[in-house]
Amino acid sequence: MDWILVTEQLLNGLQFGLMLFLLAAGLTLVFGIMDMINLAHGSLYMVGAYLAAAVVGASGSFVLAVVVAMAGTALLGMALEWSLLRRLYERDHLSQVLATFALILIMNEGVRMIWGEQPLMLNTPAALSGPVELLPGLMYPSYRLLIIGVGLAVALLLWLGVTRTRVGMWVRAGASNRPMAMALGVDTRKLFTLVFGIGAALCALAGSLLGPLLAVQVGMGESILILAFVVIVIGGIGSIRGALVGSLLVGLVDTASRTLLPAALRLLASPEVASNVGPALASILIYVLMAGVLFWKPQGLFPARSG
Repeated sequence: MDWILVTEQLLNGLQFGLMLFLLAAGLTLVFGIMDMINLAHGSLYMVGAYLAAAVVGASGSFVLAVVVAMAGTALLGMALEWSLLRRLYERDHLSQVLATFALILIMNEGVRMIWGEQPLMLNTPAALSGPVELLPGLMYPSYRLLIIGVGLAVALLLWLGVTRTRVGMWVRAGASNRPMAMALGVDTRKLFTLVFGIGAALCALAGSLLGPLLAVQVGMGESILILAFVVIVIGGIGSIRGALVGSLLVGLVDTASRTLLPAALRLLASPEVASNVGPALASILIYVLMAGVLFWKPQGLFPARSG
């Protein structure tokens, strides 16, 4: 196991973690401010990926595809919040789970009706199709570096927006104490719609950027939604800082363990045992991490009142 392999996997984990952050940031704000469990959050990620693939196929411009996907998905998210989800805020969590699960089914079938059953192709931009030499002997795909850069930039902008703007102050107040924020005159209806739109746009950004690396297909949002919930539980519900730290932890643990753990087990056991046991252990490590964090800090690493 050489240093090049370890470094590549750490970079892959950083890239995956930052994409998880784009999903988890919107989800943690919706959950933290609105006390709303939105299982359809992953479906917005899927819609964003499909819109990006469709625009790339029609125009050939990847940048235009990302912009259209973010704008279209944000409008869809705000329309859903205005027409349906705001009616669930005062309902119990079971009602929210059932309603948003129904949205998953509706959106999956809607995508099938529009784009068909077969996965769409979303190719890497030609200018970013080659590798970049980061260190002597270390080549890394330039497109993955772009994803890391975009993820870090979005994280910085979100941090500045939440901590340095009036809207961010309202968001933090709503996450920490929603009744008090309402009593102080915060227009929670507009705030909720805005937060939902921002969360939907971040979902589309993640779907657009991960589309060339993963299959753009129906149901692609469900599996990554589970990881997004793990992230916000680890980081602390309602906390942007917690979502970032939790995303990086989950991304690094998940990516590195799937490659490095089987290789490490081969040093201690036969290749057959390592091949069977390694992936199984890797798949549960993020949940072991979540259990350990909750045992140590039941409210997550950075609950909303400190995030």
